[in-house]
Amino acid sequence: MPGPAAGPLRRRIRGTRGRLLIAFFTLLSMSLGTSLVLIRAVLVNQVEMRVEAELRQEVQELERLVGGNDPRTGQPFGTDVAAIFDTFFGRNVPNDDEGQYAFVEGTPYLTNADPPAELTTDAALVTSLQGLPQPRRGSMETSAGRAEYLAVPVRAVDPATGEPVNRGVFLVAAFPAEQLQRVDDTIVKIALGLLAVLTLASAAAYAVAGRVLAPLRQAIDTARSIQETNLSSRIDVRGKDDVAELGRTFNAMLDRLERAVQSQRDFVSDAGHELRTPITIVRGHLELMTDDPDDRRETLALVTDELDRMSRLVDDLLLLAKAERGDFLQRRPVDTAELLPAVLAKVSALAPRTWTLGRTDAACVDGDPQRLTQALTQLAQNATQHTDDLSTITLGCSYESGYARLWVRDAGEGIETEDQARIFERFSRVAAARRRSDGSGLGLSIVQAIAEAHGGRVELDSRPGHGSTFTLVVPAAAG
Repeated sequence: MPGPAAGPLRRRIRGTRGRLLIAFFTLLSMSLGTSLVLIRAVLVNQVEMRVEAELRQEVQELERLVGGNDPRTGQPFGTDVAAIFDTFFGRNVPNDDEGQYAFVEGTPYLTNADPPAELTTDAALVTSLQGLPQPRRGSMETSAGRAEYLAVPVRAVDPATGEPVNRGVFLVAAFPAEQLQRVDDTIVKIALGLLAVLTLASAAAYAVAGRVLAPLRQAIDTARSIQETNLSSRIDVRGKDDVAELGRTFNAMLDRLERAVQSQRDFVSDAGHELRTPITIVRGHLELMTDDPDDRRETLALVTDELDRMSRLVDDLLLLAKAERGDFLQRRPVDTAELLPAVLAKVSALAPRTWTLGRTDAACVDGDPQRLTQALTQLAQNATQHTDDLSTITLGCSYESGYARLWVRDAGEGIETEDQARIFERFSRVAAARRRSDGSGLGLSIVQAIAEAHGGRVELDSRPGHGSTFTLVVPAAAG
């Protein structure tokens, strides 16, 4: 039964870091194992090539001697194969892992001193070499291990006929067991070195995987720490790889989540704050309402008015909440030169003012014409609340540096500096002495939300006594 430590160990192995380490270890082991096999194959091939070269070298030395003269008499060897072998074995010193054997008339004649194995005692080999017609390359098992041999017939010229005749056989054998053992010893040493490399590389890979996956663990810890009351935790992102990009994406998701939750909180808080007063008014008047027809009529009119105000307030709050959603805008190309006259025709009925159309540069905005109309209408409505009858209100548009600037300018009382800093906040109102409406204070917040949804902003230029200019600045292309 697994011990208590088996659980965490199993989780580590099954975790991403453990699986990456296993994959790395497996791939590296396969690569090193394949390299080891290839190295051994190369070394063994070199041994075989060396053996082959040594065998042919000994045969070539003997062949050069066959066509020469006997150093003892100075005369050609002729058919005296024994003299050829005597001279060759007297001059040639074989390697330690090499044996040389001479056969005359099918009978063993000479063997070099202390060969690794005595092949002349192998009856089957001796029989197979009798009357050997051509060179033969082969291998056989001996007491000294596998032997690679090359047997060649030794032909001498018959002075009577002038034809070459086979008088003997020369066999040279190489015993590569010792060389192959050195190859195996070398492979073992290389394998131990590669095992050390594998161990160090795996340890380094485990550490590197830990650093690479640190943002993932931080994301897990951050996700666990996220609560509705605390959405401020973020991942510390470093680098530009895929894991860093995941961290940035996770942080962006948390930003959206925090904005959504904050918007929900603002909606609930604002709705609760602003609806409490009309609800209290409605309840108080209904509780105090008598059976008197006049009293009932006045109460119903007041209640209806408060309910209408509550309805407008809820609609405005819902609009601000919807501004955070992706489907808030229905985008299409909007020509500002066509939009402004249409808006002017609508807002001119808001109040008896002198409505004029100023500069109208042609610009193409990728936006929602209804939302832009709503924002400009709200700015026009706001202008009517701070101007007198027959005051001038001007609408216009200019194109500057990739932005369309749509403005509403009035010649009214202007806005105090201290009010300009907070005028776009929800439910913010100027001082009562300068305010001519009992609106909810959400109008300019809605304008700002529409501008930001288009990737733009709202600018205010106002001086007390000199009027105000509200400007929607949104990205656009030249018309």
